[in-house]
Amino acid sequence: MVDLISFSLVLIILGVILKIYIKLSVKHNGCYKCLVGKTAVVTGSNTGIGYITALDFAKRGCKVILACRNKVKAEAAVFEIQKETNNKNVIYKHLDLSSFKSIRDFAGDFNQMESKLDILVNNAGGIGFENKFTDDGLQVILQTNYAGPFLLTHLLLDKLKKSESGRIVNVAALAGRLAGNIDLNDLNKHPKDATGFYSPVQTYKNTKLCNILFTIELAKKLYGTNVTTNTLHPGIIDTNFLLTIPFFRKLIQFIGKFYFLTPLEGAQTTIYVALSNDLEGVSGKLFDNCREVGMYSNAKDPNMAKKLWEISEKWCKIEENEKIR
Repeated sequence: MVDLISFSLVLIILGVILKIYIKLSVKHNGCYKCLVGKTAVVTGSNTGIGYITALDFAKRGCKVILACRNKVKAEAAVFEIQKETNNKNVIYKHLDLSSFKSIRDFAGDFNQMESKLDILVNNAGGIGFENKFTDDGLQVILQTNYAGPFLLTHLLLDKLKKSESGRIVNVAALAGRLAGNIDLNDLNKHPKDATGFYSPVQTYKNTKLCNILFTIELAKKLYGTNVTTNTLHPGIIDTNFLLTIPFFRKLIQFIGKFYFLTPLEGAQTTIYVALSNDLEGVSGKLFDNCREVGMYSNAKDPNMAKKLWEISEKWCKIEENEKIR
């Protein structure tokens, strides 16, 4: 009995030490840039790190467009941000990344109403546990996490070029590193695990690697312009994303409350990449915990990034005048 109590105390002490280490390891962006006169679009910004990112921009005086699918949650987020920042230039625009029509409608409205775009944060993403396809013929998570942001970026690029220094921030994840060497020709089919069943986790990992490959190729195409693009791993965060996990949900949520980063902590790298003066002119890089890290080994093949780009143009039906050259 005494040994059991001693063992439990050791576990508790180790758990507390780990908690302290995690908290002390988190870096904050430390950027004091004013964004008055700037315009930003943040996708998936009604909750989690997207919400914190939008809130931070609004505090700096930025015009912030919350590009979200859920109108009720987005309007509530706008209300809270306006209330906290007293910035009335925070608005909601409907955007469903699983619909190319919705993306084109959003971009068409933005391009008509706004003179420029200074920051585009492709933050929205998720994981789906059913192998469903969109009306555009793509796997839902593949389109939401990757192909949708790919199209959106194309359609908003002209406005980004109107900025003095446009920035595109693609929120990826460490999961991209765990995707392995993916088969680009099989991405929109039925990713399977070792048992032969559909694997939503593999699908999610694939999309995050695609975000990184997209960033690498986009940076090459934007070379010599005033627009830069970078990608990042925000950390493992305690957000509503955990509610989508069907297995061991309660256990993961319990662990998450204690050990995972808060949305405020998790948003720091996004904010850093979007605003830091140290990154002026820096493009095509990967960041983690507010610092540049080495590119994942499975993302270093330039031919893979180029091939994915060509496939994505076909998926998204990019017209000739919309292509980024």
